[in-house]
Amino acid sequence: MTARSGRLGIGIVGAGRVGPVLGAALGGAGHAIVGISTVSDAGRDRADALLPGVPVLTVPELVERAELVLLAVPSSELEALVSGLAATGAWQPGQLVVHTAPGFGVGVLAPATAAGGIPLAIHPAMAFTGTSLDLVRLRESWCAVTAPNPVLPIAQALVVEMGAEPIVVDEADRAAYAEAIATATGFSTAIVTQAAGALEAIGIERPGRVLGPLVRSAVENALGAAGAIDAGTIDAEAPES
Repeated sequence: MTARSGRLGIGIVGAGRVGPVLGAALGGAGHAIVGISTVSDAGRDRADALLPGVPVLTVPELVERAELVLLAVPSSELEALVSGLAATGAWQPGQLVVHTAPGFGVGVLAPATAAGGIPLAIHPAMAFTGTSLDLVRLRESWCAVTAPNPVLPIAQALVVEMGAEPIVVDEADRAAYAEAIATATGFSTAIVTQAAGALEAIGIERPGRVLGPLVRSAVENALGAAGAIDAGTIDAEAPES
């Protein structure tokens, strides 16, 4: 099977920081967002801001109407959600079923696959704010994609349409990938928070102004050492010691 062309009707399950952003990116690529599900006021606010005019529907209504169902829910809820929908006969043959959990491949979507769904795992490797700022950051990001080989081009095409770059992660490697993502995110947050607190304690106001250039340059140097940035460029721009 090759990547599909034309517009897809997309239903988004979950209005946390990820779902509305990816929905806005896919909508901007020409797809039709048929609805989004949320049970919180904050989720409705995000949906209104990023997907104006898109109706808030129940999960069964979304699955019934959508050609592509985007499951943007916490990892801990994903398995039960997929199985529960399968138990009610909600999944449809030929329906694209996409989840965004970093630690799972397509195995968690087995109940939907058994009903004829097409399973895809797509995780953007970025920290989301749940605002339009993420649409800009998404264009500079990579997305881990996992899918059966015949439908892998569909997952890759969706990532490109969102403005990001796809990178294939094997099913067996998703747990290690998730650990790497969690390590980078958690460490960065903890270190910046600790450093900002130390600067505030000695009377420096708005410590983020001080830490911003420092952290960015330190991360760029570290990425250069890891082969993510041209090390020669970093060396050329580094001050003499």
